[in-house]
Amino acid sequence: MRPVTYSWMAVVIGVCCAAIGWLGIAGWIAVAVVVASVAMHVAGNALGTQLRESADRDLSRFRRRESAPQLVPRPRPTRLEQRQSLGRLVPVSAGIGAVCGGGIGATALATLTSSSVAGATLGGVSSAVIGGLLGFLGASFVEIIRVSLRDAIAAERASAAADR
Repeated sequence: MRPVTYSWMAVVIGVCCAAIGWLGIAGWIAVAVVVASVAMHVAGNALGTQLRESADRDLSRFRRRESAPQLVPRPRPTRLEQRQSLGRLVPVSAGIGAVCGGGIGATALATLTSSSVAGATLGGVSSAVIGGLLGFLGASFVEIIRVSLRDAIAAERASAAADR
């Protein structure tokens, strides 16, 4: 009698079902994310190595032969290139996000679950941290978009004035 052999797919499905029973669905998802991350890391390294080895490294044929280097004046740095504060909007938005996040988180934990006062307080603090981070990220994004649009409009006006 010949021994029973299973295909690799049957073995993988069996291992997955055993892992779900042993780790739970959240643990299995975490394992799947880690495995996928490692696989993507290995694939990225392989692709990068292949691209590096196949690259043309003889850059001398692309350079133009010039008699004297031309000095081009360096453009004035924009506000995004300079190191500066994001303004007063960011800390205020982070504070508002923290207060709203903490209030909403603590209220939701107290009313929707059967958590203790200590649990609701800890959940409120955690929600306040997340709300503060979201407020900071949102305000930073808005401030950077505002500054970049202002610089782009000013550059467009300057080029239009120079063309006249």
